Amino acid sequence: QVQVVESGGGLVQAGGSLRLSCAASGSTFSINAAGWYRVAPGKQRELIATISAGGSTHYADSMKGRFTISRDNAKNTVYLQMNTLKPEDTAVYFCNADGWLHGTYRNYWGQGTQVTVSS
Repeated sequence: QVQVVESGGGLVQAGGSLRLSCAASGSTFSINAAGWYRVAPGKQRELIATISAGGSTHYADSMKGRFTISRDNAKNTVYLQMNTLKPEDTAVYFCNADGWLHGTYRNYWGQGTQVTVSS
């Protein structure tokens, strides 16, 4: 059983920072590529950033500058550093991870972590 679990969300004042973590556990699944997404109230899911197995990163244009995606392969964890947070960053943040599991390429979503930015 593979679990992808996000953590690190919470309530922060505008201008503050948070670091989200996305950890994969269970069986022999190792994160290959991964991405962070968010769903704000009343809005559709939007991409924040992705990271490849080799560490190459891609950011949505609107997310460049304040968000940084990174990974620690030894911990099988992907991070999202969020700086200078704004109230409009309030959303549920989701991690999506893919990789090989028992010879099959799989994709998993986490359950999400709430980020609330107060003005």
